[in-house]
Amino acid sequence: MRSTLFHIPSALELGGGSVPLFGWGLLLAVWAVLGGAGLAWAAARHGFGPACRALGVPILVVAAMLLWILPALDDGAGVPIRGYGVMLLVAAATGTWLSIVRGRAAGFDADTILALGTEIFLWGLVGARLFYVLEYRGQFFGPTMSLAESLAAIVNIAGGGLVVFGSLPTAALAAWRFAARRKLSLVRLADCIAPGLLVGLAIGRIGCFLNGCCYGGPCDLPWGVRFPAGTAPAEHYPAPDGGSIALHPAQLYAAIDAAILAALAVVSTPLFRRDGEVFALVLTLHPISRILLEMIRVDEPPALGTPLSISQLVSLALLAVAAALWWWIGRQPARGPAGGL
Repeated sequence: MRSTLFHIPSALELGGGSVPLFGWGLLLAVWAVLGGAGLAWAAARHGFGPACRALGVPILVVAAMLLWILPALDDGAGVPIRGYGVMLLVAAATGTWLSIVRGRAAGFDADTILALGTEIFLWGLVGARLFYVLEYRGQFFGPTMSLAESLAAIVNIAGGGLVVFGSLPTAALAAWRFAARRKLSLVRLADCIAPGLLVGLAIGRIGCFLNGCCYGGPCDLPWGVRFPAGTAPAEHYPAPDGGSIALHPAQLYAAIDAAILAALAVVSTPLFRRDGEVFALVLTLHPISRILLEMIRVDEPPALGTPLSISQLVSLALLAVAAALWWWIGRQPARGPAGGL
């Protein structure tokens, strides 16, 4: 486990003076140049309006992070770079790359998949964070916390705290709006990005392991993991000599599970003859595996008066959606042989 990888200093010493990096500083100026260049390039290819719709929100979001959010995260030693946040960015980049490769085989250019992936990532992040904040609201709205402290805690996503299922409503709505706006097949787009989403999930779960969240129960197997003192696992399962007792690395189990499902979705693509079948496969298998993994995880209590966690209840709902989707797909005409990835 390595929650904090390193710190970025808030300012650079140049020419005997101090140049701020965050806020109204150097990084914002660099981002303004890069964002403006990217917007100009996209406008030259697709027109100013489509370029603004595709890149405007991501450019503004990153600018807001540099201007307000990152300075608020300064802990005195600089802005901490969390293992969770780094793995989240690696997950987004890797999942987008795979989706671009698959998109080309399905007739979508890289710009389309990149724009879609950006919107899904940002809106999915919002949904996943909101779900976590609502589920663990005591951490963010304590009786001694000011409004500024609550807001700073909420936006500190890099420190951990996302619920994957919380991203589904916002990401699905973003994908639907994207497909409708560009008059593209939503189910074909879903087939393209489904394995990429799973790859991103697999890498993201490694971030959970680095952060010490989403942990499992006591484990007497050789691969049981002991988390250091000061972490949630150590607080709930303390060992006499400090840290935690040996626990199941449920985060790594989930990472392996997502990677296997991603590989299965990729290799099964040429076998399907209807749009939406790859996504329906993922929507069927992932909830089943999540229900099983939740039996090992111990960080989520039973919900809504049932013996099941909130993630297990959502998984059951997703299985019902998957059944409806399979029924709808079965009524669609078959197409020709599919491509590779």
